[in-house]
Amino acid sequence: MLSSHCITALDVHVAGEPLRVITGGFPELPGRNILEKRRACRERYDHLRRAVIFEPRGHNDMYGCLIVPSETPAADVGAVFFHNDGYSTMCGHGIIGLVSVLIEHGLVSEKGSSATVRIETPSGLVQAKAVIRDGRVRSVAFRNVPSFVVALDETVDVSGVGRVRYDLAFGGAFYAFCRAEDVGAELKPEHASALRQLGMEIKTAIARSRQIVHPEEPELGFLYGTIFWGMPERAEARCRHVCIFADGALDRSPTGTGVSAHLAIRAARGIQSMDEPWVCESILGTTFTGRMVQALDYHNRPAIIPEIEGRAFLTGQHEFVLDPEDPLCEGFRLR
Repeated sequence: MLSSHCITALDVHVAGEPLRVITGGFPELPGRNILEKRRACRERYDHLRRAVIFEPRGHNDMYGCLIVPSETPAADVGAVFFHNDGYSTMCGHGIIGLVSVLIEHGLVSEKGSSATVRIETPSGLVQAKAVIRDGRVRSVAFRNVPSFVVALDETVDVSGVGRVRYDLAFGGAFYAFCRAEDVGAELKPEHASALRQLGMEIKTAIARSRQIVHPEEPELGFLYGTIFWGMPERAEARCRHVCIFADGALDRSPTGTGVSAHLAIRAARGIQSMDEPWVCESILGTTFTGRMVQALDYHNRPAIIPEIEGRAFLTGQHEFVLDPEDPLCEGFRLR
C-alpha cells in the first residue's frame, strides 16, 4: 500500500445535490488563471477526476470541486468544478458547498456572524457571503457573473418528440429552458429516467442546430444542460426546476446557475423586479432563493447580476486510496 496514491475530500450536499470538495492528493495545477488550470487538469490529470467521480468511489451523478490557488488578487481561492463528462464553467451549488467547507473547516478566516469569500471560477469572479451561527454556516448567498438571454421562444426539431420551444440563457453556463407542460414532462422523482432521456435529446438537438458563443471566452461557449420548469409544490416557491446536464446527470438542487439564467429570462420578459425574492424548488422540493441585484450592459446586451442563496450540509470525510495494482483504479461507469 505504500505505492498507493491517496486523495482526501470533504463531501456535502446542497439542496440534495452532492459536492465532493477535494482537499488533497491532486498535483499543483500550472496556469496563469483558472481557465489555464482547468485546462491543465483536463489534459494531465483527468484520471484523478474519473477516480473520484466514477464508481466505485462515486456515481454517475457525483459532482466535484478542486480547490486551487487563485492568480487573481481579487480572489481568495480558485475552483475547478467537474462532473461525469468533464469540467464545468461555473456551479452555483458548488459555490455554496465550497464556501461552507472553507469556513467550517478553517480554510478561510471568518469574522463573527458573517464571512465574505471571493472565488475565481472559469466564468469569472464570484463573491459569496456566509451567515454563521454557533460555528456553522447557516446560509450562503453568492453574487454571480453577468447573466443574460441569448434567445427567447426559439424552436428546434427533436427526434421522436417533434418541435420543441425553448429559451436560451447564460447564468455561468448556457442552458436551454423548456416549459415542462409543453413537452409532456412530469417534474417528479419517479420520472427521473424519462427526464434524463428527454433532456439529453433536447440538448443534443439544440447543440447541433446552432452555434453557442460566449462574448468573452470561447471555452465557455457550449450548451451545458436542459432545464425543465413548471409549477412548484411548495407554497413559498414560484417555480420548479429539473436540470439535465453534462452526460445525463440530473441535478437534485434547483441549479444555482440555472436559477441565475432564469432570472435573466424573467428580466428580459419584464416579469422580474429588482431585489424581488424568487424561490425556486428542485425535484426533491428543496429550494434556492434568487434575486436580481443589478442590471447592466454586457457586451452590448442587457444583463443582470443575480444573487442566489442556499445551504450546505456535511455528509462525509474521505481518504480515497488509488492502488496502482487495481485494474479499476481510475473508476468506471454503469448506466
